[in-house]
Amino acid sequence: MGELTAVSPRRIEAMAVGGRVIAVGTGAERAGATGARLARDLGPDDPVAIVGVTGALGGHQWPGHLVVATELRTTEDPAPRRLAGAHLLAEELRRYGHWVHTGPIVSSPHPVPASELGGLAAGGAIAVDTESAWLAAALGPRPLAVVRAVADSAGHAPVAGGLRALGALLRVRPALERWAQVAHPRTVVLAGPRSFCAGVERAIDTVERALLRFGPPVYVRRQIVHNTHVVAGLEAKGAVFVEEFDEVPDGSTVVIAAHGVSPAVRRQAAARPDLNVIDATCPLVAKVHHEARRFADGDHHIVLIGHADHEEVVGTVGEAPDRIHLVEGPDDVARLDLPEDVPLAYLTQTTLATDETAEVVEALNTRFPAIVGPSATDICYATQNRQDAVRALAGSCELMLVVGSANSSNTARLVEAARRQGCRTELIEDESDLRLPWLLDVTTVGVSAGASAPESLVQRVIEVLEQLGPVDVREHRITEETVQFALPRQVR
Repeated sequence: MGELTAVSPRRIEAMAVGGRVIAVGTGAERAGATGARLARDLGPDDPVAIVGVTGALGGHQWPGHLVVATELRTTEDPAPRRLAGAHLLAEELRRYGHWVHTGPIVSSPHPVPASELGGLAAGGAIAVDTESAWLAAALGPRPLAVVRAVADSAGHAPVAGGLRALGALLRVRPALERWAQVAHPRTVVLAGPRSFCAGVERAIDTVERALLRFGPPVYVRRQIVHNTHVVAGLEAKGAVFVEEFDEVPDGSTVVIAAHGVSPAVRRQAAARPDLNVIDATCPLVAKVHHEARRFADGDHHIVLIGHADHEEVVGTVGEAPDRIHLVEGPDDVARLDLPEDVPLAYLTQTTLATDETAEVVEALNTRFPAIVGPSATDICYATQNRQDAVRALAGSCELMLVVGSANSSNTARLVEAARRQGCRTELIEDESDLRLPWLLDVTTVGVSAGASAPESLVQRVIEVLEQLGPVDVREHRITEETVQFALPRQVR
């Protein structure tokens, strides 16, 4: 772990920051020369923070506010250098009471005329300075943070604003030191398999192909899969997500989500012959529905192991509502009030934790020795594989990150599986949920992703960690998945 080196353009800014700060001078030439000298003197992994004042481009940045750069540009070359982990430092600064904005900073070799500021702001930049981009270029690929205090903005005098900016810089050092503590090399171990399963790929492909074949809008009942990024991506292409069929206009194309629906919902769709209904129910969920109908037709009562509020369970219960009894854990088995001397079967939600489900099945077998189960396990292959992969590596990691949405059942089970191995585990929607304190003293991070989370989100998490020092990325893969499902006939 390297010692923090802070650099500021002017001595007055360096004095405000306090501690070990190097004044590099203003302008592109001086900043570049000093940055090159520092790059030779410092270790390749030593963290550097560029700290100083700035001019705000947005209407919401006030003197004394801080800007943490998410990327650096120049007025001469708009190609940015990304600083993917900027939000980690921004959150830490907020913990110390600062008002913080994040966004691109543009560096200019000369003062930017007022007539050109609007153009920079229109390009997404939120602040302008005369050093940061050239300093960063000279310093090379090392842990780097850029924190600038707003000295002047529209409608505020630069002198008074400068004093407020220096006052803000007086209080940035503790957060910078905390950031530097986590800026060091680490190992990232990827659980394999992870991310999309065949059922999720089929559901997403179904919506995308429907958009191409029938044109937007294509309506989707509920979330096609439980991931906010997937939903947002499909919305951007023309998908419209609704709660029920009565929200779908006449003559439209509508897709049934991967979690499936009850027969009552299918009857609602059938009552609208004008609709082009495409069923993207995962085939493994459809299997459970088929088993529920088969057992009910055989005069069985059915114990369904699952979570009452999950859409998949709601759909399964709808197959035989007068014969299905829901349990979530072993304690629920003791409270079951079932008719005497009736055939009894059990089924499970496809996205449960395999070890916890086994405990419930054991309790059922103990209380009801004659109970029968499905011909093959209901817990889907992808759920089991991802849980097994997490269990295989969680014990060797100091921190496990599971990428996925909070309403995703299979993702939540990955978190539980890792925690049962004694590993500190955090569920994150994407890289923006990462927090600096999680990474203190952590040199080995495990990463997995739920079956509904895109692999691109995992890569974005790695990109943030790479901003904190060299990352050795490895994969611990326990099996290869070759399962594929045919698409619905309307979109083949």
